[in-house]
Amino acid sequence: MGLSDAQIERYGRQLILPEIGSEGQRRLAKARVLIVGAGGLGSPAALYLAAGGVGTLGILDDETVELSNLHRQILHSMRDLGRPKSQSAKHRLEALNPEVAVIPIQDRLTSANARELLAGYDLVLDGSDNFPTRYLVNDACVLLNKPLVHGGIVRFEGQAMTILPKQGPCFRCVFPEPPDRETIPSCQQAGVLGSVAGVIGSLMAQEILKLILGLGDVLVGRLLVFDGLSSRFREVPIRRNPECSVCGDHPTIHTRLEETQVCGDLDGARN
Repeated sequence: MGLSDAQIERYGRQLILPEIGSEGQRRLAKARVLIVGAGGLGSPAALYLAAGGVGTLGILDDETVELSNLHRQILHSMRDLGRPKSQSAKHRLEALNPEVAVIPIQDRLTSANARELLAGYDLVLDGSDNFPTRYLVNDACVLLNKPLVHGGIVRFEGQAMTILPKQGPCFRCVFPEPPDRETIPSCQQAGVLGSVAGVIGSLMAQEILKLILGLGDVLVGRLLVFDGLSSRFREVPIRRNPECSVCGDHPTIHTRLEETQVCGDLDGARN
């Protein structure tokens, strides 16, 4: 099917890119992306994916909008206070681009529902705010062979990486075990500059768009680290760990997803 006049006008600036064109735009329209967390990272990522014409966005979040969210979680506004974040995200994204189907999922990812929730999507963007969820998303995507884009932020720093199961290292290859709570402070404990979330969330959206379109080099085997105070990026090369418990040569995590236990409760680590 051809693009309508309205679609040509809406997406015109990316349609004229020879690497995208109308075929690339149709590919975006067919894509289904699950965004885990409608917070500091999920907000800018969701906005750019919706603006770019990704056809279906699942928004998974079990929280409600709080005043302390608004300096970085740009999907939400004052009128959304107390509203479920998944519903607030749906309202904002559909106002931006009514062509995008936004599926609000007011729930928390668990070992019991991870397979079912991820099964209906082509790619996953992890903007979650705690280590148990990050490990769970990683393990589920590796076992289901789903491309995953990971991001994290704290203070003035952020990081991002892309995980392509069977093609490169996963999150557990880089971080085999959850860190101790006291060594990695949460955003609630250490703070975060809101614009850092925008930088990393935008990079995550770009990785998703490149994966859908088959463009460029994605961050496989590379951990991209951003220092907001110096405005510098650096790359940390990473390799698949043969001893990795989920993607290694002799994985111990096969079919049963486990809840990762972390020292203390990290649910307060709100992006």
